[in-house]
Amino acid sequence: MLKRSVTSSLARALFAIVVLSVLASALALLTLSASLRDAEAINIAGSLRMQSYRLAWDANTGSTDLPQDIRNYQQSVNAPALRALQRDYVPDSVKERYQALQLSWQKLQPDLLAGNTLHYQQQVSHYVAQIDHFVLALQHWAELKMKLVAGASLLGFIAIAALVFWTLRLVRQQVVTPLNQLVLASHEIERANFKYGLLNTALPNELGVLAQAFTHMSGELEKHYVYLEQAVKEKTSDLQQANRRLALLYRCSQMLTSPLNSGRAYPQVLEQALEHADLYAIELHAPPQCQIAAGKVIDHLEWRSLPLDAASGSQAGELRWQALYTEPQLMQGLASMLTRALQLDRAEQKVRHLLLMEERATIARELHDSLAQSLVYLRIQMTRLKRVVSNDASPAQDIVGEIDRALTEANRQLRELLTTFRLSIEPADLGTALQQVVTQLRPQTEAEILLAGSPSQQHFTAQQQVHILQIAREALLNAIRHAGASQIIVHYDRAANGDNLIEIKDNGLGLQPPHERAGHYGLAIMHERAKSLNGQLNIASNPGSGTVVTLQFPPGEV
Repeated sequence: MLKRSVTSSLARALFAIVVLSVLASALALLTLSASLRDAEAINIAGSLRMQSYRLAWDANTGSTDLPQDIRNYQQSVNAPALRALQRDYVPDSVKERYQALQLSWQKLQPDLLAGNTLHYQQQVSHYVAQIDHFVLALQHWAELKMKLVAGASLLGFIAIAALVFWTLRLVRQQVVTPLNQLVLASHEIERANFKYGLLNTALPNELGVLAQAFTHMSGELEKHYVYLEQAVKEKTSDLQQANRRLALLYRCSQMLTSPLNSGRAYPQVLEQALEHADLYAIELHAPPQCQIAAGKVIDHLEWRSLPLDAASGSQAGELRWQALYTEPQLMQGLASMLTRALQLDRAEQKVRHLLLMEERATIARELHDSLAQSLVYLRIQMTRLKRVVSNDASPAQDIVGEIDRALTEANRQLRELLTTFRLSIEPADLGTALQQVVTQLRPQTEAEILLAGSPSQQHFTAQQQVHILQIAREALLNAIRHAGASQIIVHYDRAANGDNLIEIKDNGLGLQPPHERAGHYGLAIMHERAKSLNGQLNIASNPGSGTVVTLQFPPGEV
């Protein structure tokens, strides 16, 4: 219930201010209206002195203007401005002096009319003194009214100022301060802070009722806000978990579909899963293509696994992991993604292998049908030329011999090139691929060719396999043809940094500088092939102590 309404309090205060203003103004107006003829009265009273002396002059000189001057004086004494001094609010001192002045005139007037001017002349000085006192009384009365006006105005101003101050204080206490508190409270609620300072609910006006309603409303809002905040946290946690799962699968998909070497993608995918899926360890088994592990194995923790099903329905591998808790959907999605990536890699390897083999077979056929036939024709013509050239023409015989040797060398290089292009490039690990080269070259030399190395499940693309086998084949052919070695050792292993390492060492004569002869580009081509593998080719040789050719390159596809 409202005990003291703000609007009624303000209305009363404003009404009181208006009443005080009206009273002060009315009092001032009344006082001023009563003072409208003060100047006239003072002026008339002052003129009485001059008229008194004129009457004395007329009486003394016997002027004919005396009757008229007496009538004028009578009119001045009884002027309305002076007769208004008989009112009740006029001070008694003014009334008494005016009455005394009239009585004195009533006594002097008969003497003047009777021609007894001596008595008038004797009393005129006393009569003028009465007039002076009357004028002074009028002056004091006028000053008093001005003081009354000033005093009334001052009192009215003080009363109005006090009432305004009291009204402002009331408004500040019961309106402004509560409103400011409500505004601050609304800002705090806007920032979801419901523990703001308590509002003044004890005010006996509308703002007190509003504060009570606002406090109740904020309490209800806090309850709903806490409930909604909890619900939002739960939904946010679910969405964050789903978003984290989708983000992880998306990153893994990007890695697996990247045009870069997929052999680097699988370890990165497992590292991502290990980091973002809260796993202790994770392993990918897809023999013979890849065997990858990441994380630290916990001995007493159980392994969980999912099969990697092939397109034919058979199991292509297995994804295993250790964790206290995992999301089944996440791991199932990761397993499906890895399965598709492995299938795509195998299909792509087969396509690349078939394309490479087809290209190599085409090049071999073209070389055989064009360049090889041309060389055979030149050999036949050279034989005919030898028969025609006389044995006595020594310079011609020398030239024919040089051409014959060049043709022989060209035929040999072409045969080797055809043999290289017809080399079978099958998907295999490093050891198996090198074994193909060694098996093919053993019949061409009496030197012992040994192959040694650590077993590896690593696989290479067809293009990488061609570069590796060609470098090994060229190094072996150089050792067979030029080193005069009795033993050639081909060793393959992993370097300390994880790179592949192939070493071909012989016990022959060593490489004689310069390394390249005119028209022979074998070593340059070997270096180019090493660069294509992102690796390095080093040749170390001392005359009489053999040659060591070392090829080091980063891992290929797994």
